[in-house]
Amino acid sequence: MRETLFISDVHLSLEQPEIVELFQCFLQQQAVHAEAVYILGDLFDAWIGDDDDMEPIPTVIAALRALSDSGVKLFIQRGNRDFLIGHRFALATGCQLLNDPAIIELYGTPTLLMHGDLLCTDDTAYQKFRHMIRHPLVKNLFLLCSLKWRRSQAMIYRLRSREIVAQKTATVMDVNQATVERYMQKFKVKQLIHGHTHLPAQHQFYVDNKLMKRFVLGAWNTTQAIIVKAGI
Repeated sequence: MRETLFISDVHLSLEQPEIVELFQCFLQQQAVHAEAVYILGDLFDAWIGDDDDMEPIPTVIAALRALSDSGVKLFIQRGNRDFLIGHRFALATGCQLLNDPAIIELYGTPTLLMHGDLLCTDDTAYQKFRHMIRHPLVKNLFLLCSLKWRRSQAMIYRLRSREIVAQKTATVMDVNQATVERYMQKFKVKQLIHGHTHLPAQHQFYVDNKLMKRFVLGAWNTTQAIIVKAGI
């Protein structure tokens, strides 16, 4: 039976080689049997540009390339940690990059795919930062800097991010229900799959007497892929 796998928030990095190894095993043992694999953001804990060749990037690219070469359709959505992933990476891995949000037809059901950070509108400070850092001018200027400088900035950002997150409440960092409903109504869907919050769950609610479903992917491990099978 055909099946599609969804994962997010793998956060691959040199500091956690065990996660890299688990991810390779997932690709080789489970994902290879799927019809399609969707990675909904934050595959990497940090991405400073497609020209970065520091491990585990070459290892991960090779593993993703092997998966796509095997005939599995591979789709990757950028997250808040790896929004600088570009077309050079897509060519190297054989993946198709998805916009955020993106709509797919999932075995007959129109489904909205998002990383999830756009839904966290209660965190106004983050939303302002997100808007600023993704401005084309800011991104282009950053990518023009040396790899050494970009690596140092990524390390500083990761440390600062942990400090900021520790000061925020769980409610502020979770999705805003009204924002969820607004996106689902805008794209005319009754099903949403996203990550980012690290709060795996399946939510059901009604909007205008219509049943809506929201599937939240957890921070990744080998047991947290959502599996959708044809006909179910």
